[in-house]
Amino acid sequence: MSTGDNKTAEQDVNTTYAAESEQAAEQQEEVAQQAEVSEEAKELSELETARMQAEENYQRLLRVQADFDNFRRRARAEKEDFAKYASLKLIEQLLPIVDNFDRALSSSKETKDFEALVKGLDMTYRGMDQLLTAEGLKPIESVGQPFNPEFHQAVMQVESEEHEEGIVVEELQKGYILKDKVIRPAMVKVSV
Repeated sequence: MSTGDNKTAEQDVNTTYAAESEQAAEQQEEVAQQAEVSEEAKELSELETARMQAEENYQRLLRVQADFDNFRRRARAEKEDFAKYASLKLIEQLLPIVDNFDRALSSSKETKDFEALVKGLDMTYRGMDQLLTAEGLKPIESVGQPFNPEFHQAVMQVESEEHEEGIVVEELQKGYILKDKVIRPAMVKVSV
């Protein structure tokens, strides 16, 4: 082979090598593009999944918010009803006592029997006392007890030889405790 043939063969080899290199580069670029497209598709799929999950969470939040608003409305209505009718049970229990007062007053007008009136009023008072005790109302014991500002309201002070200083000597008005709360302190005279 001559030098010219060598050059032509070399050129053919170089051309073939260049073509193969170019083809390999194109294939690599195509693979890279496919990988990039595949990566973008994967990211889009993940993004779509995240968007759908966010939409589900948002809808769930709206339902929970609506449920909570409904609960709050129901609770407010129940509280209003409770406050409106809280004394219903007590009033129902007081009605027979009111009826007894009516009967006692009516019979005293007709017969003018004072002792029967007193007896009727006493029975009515005992019935009311039993009812209030059953509801948790207790009178505050005062006379002979040390003065306690939680339970007593001192309206007068008196000198006393019988009692030590600070002892309740007389109760002017009863005080009451309902369950564990003072609803009215006793008005008392206290020794000094």
